[in-house]
Amino acid sequence: MDINFNKNEDYNKLLVSDLKSKLAQVKMGGGKSRIEKQHSQGKLTARERIDYLLDKDSKNIEIGAFAGDGMYAEHGGCPSGGVVVKIGYIQGKQCIVVANDATVKAGAWFPITGKKNLRAQEIAIENKLPIIYLVDSAGVYLPMQDEIFPDKEHFGRIFRNNAVMSSMGITQIAAVMGSCVAGGAYLPIMSDEALIVDKTGSIFLAGSYLVKAAIGESIDNETLGGATTHCEVSGVTDYKAKDDKDALDTIKNIVDKIGDFDKAGFNRKDAIKPKENPSDIYGILPKSRADQYDMYEIIKRLVDGSEFEEYKAGYGKTIITGYARIDGWSVGIVANQRTLVKTTKSKTKPSEMQFGGVIYNDSADKATRFIANCNQKKIPLVFLQDVTGFMVGSKSEHSGIIKDGAKMVNAVSNSVVPKFTIVIGNSYGAGNYAMCGKAYDPRLIVAWPSAELAVMSGNSAAKVLLQIEKASLEKQGEKITKEKEEKLFNQIKARYDNQVSPYYAAARLWTDAVIDPLDTRKWISMGIEAANHAPIEKQFNLGVLQV
Repeated sequence: MDINFNKNEDYNKLLVSDLKSKLAQVKMGGGKSRIEKQHSQGKLTARERIDYLLDKDSKNIEIGAFAGDGMYAEHGGCPSGGVVVKIGYIQGKQCIVVANDATVKAGAWFPITGKKNLRAQEIAIENKLPIIYLVDSAGVYLPMQDEIFPDKEHFGRIFRNNAVMSSMGITQIAAVMGSCVAGGAYLPIMSDEALIVDKTGSIFLAGSYLVKAAIGESIDNETLGGATTHCEVSGVTDYKAKDDKDALDTIKNIVDKIGDFDKAGFNRKDAIKPKENPSDIYGILPKSRADQYDMYEIIKRLVDGSEFEEYKAGYGKTIITGYARIDGWSVGIVANQRTLVKTTKSKTKPSEMQFGGVIYNDSADKATRFIANCNQKKIPLVFLQDVTGFMVGSKSEHSGIIKDGAKMVNAVSNSVVPKFTIVIGNSYGAGNYAMCGKAYDPRLIVAWPSAELAVMSGNSAAKVLLQIEKASLEKQGEKITKEKEEKLFNQIKARYDNQVSPYYAAARLWTDAVIDPLDTRKWISMGIEAANHAPIEKQFNLGVLQV
């Protein structure tokens, strides 16, 4: 191992340590005192409920742990968006679980809460996964109601999705384990089966105070909408549980009886660990996002047996394409190569060097054809992103880079096999789109702590923004000294660097998670297993292309 490997390893392990520290903080929800209050009411926390529900010692992945991170400071923050979402196993069956965190503003819905719930439902719909709702929420966070209530992707879309999933035959089970008020009362009742916990669970369109104010009726909340009322009088709920664990045990029993699912039929064999040590990733991945490294070395540490069958190895070398297995699943890999590569255009043209991380005409052309092949063979696609964008300049423009790039974007857009995106390093500009960014419907998209997502790098953006800022100040008669210029540049870059952070992206659900690179195989494997619940119903068709 060389000195650079050791420096990289130290740096990347520190990034992972910071990730784990941030996760530990997020998992405290509204804080220790609010967790203790929840316990004093005889209730488990959202995370405790999910841990009890999922099979012991089984794998699981958490969606949107950093949702809301650094947002809503003026409202006291909203850790994990006030809702915990995990994909895991209940009685051996893969399910997605959504649990309101009542330690965060009594489980009230912020704008990011709605977005995260919709993401959970999107995963359930795409993969036809059973979905379990553990409801404990005070409803819409009123100070921000205008950002959560009326629009297409707001609160009401949740209930629309309940209805759509029911028509699709996707199992939905809801347990009311605390408050369930106003519009939120429809969610459990639009599920297939609903449970309610005695004395702690309640469902009503309006609480006792509002009922008194609206119609003058005096009634307590338990009589108005408690477990006995809804299980024995209204018939709104199907099961009455004595406490949280009793409700969760009932859900386990219900899930245990669900029949088998139709399978998409993705190819899987017995899993083999990579021959190359996955921990080497920490030393291979450079500290600086501008430095080069060999993506083949990363791939060897992600795939079974470190075996990779490359497609068009000698052509379009700034994108690597090929077949492999991850945890036994057959996959097609599309990855950005980050080293300078030598390429020969033809027998009559000399070799030239191409910049790593840049998509050229030939690499876009290769990727398009490979994506089409994977769709024909019913092989899920894995995108390993470390891309700075498409090549610019007269040579590329005259060669039709826009046309070739459009073909690649077309193939990604129309792909019918499930896609999974891992943002390893840079994810800039149109490169993010071509390599299956969030806008292109990856089943799951995660980032390593080393990732950066933005229109362009911090340095490039800061230089552009600095020129605009200088021109504006000079127009106002201000003289810009070298010192003033340097200060302005650093201020702009610091602001921009915060926005390119993987945590900034994860807070806004542009990615599903920030993960330890060593968890990549688990995320892809569980993602393909989920996708295998949903047989492919559409034909792959590229539509009209400029050839």
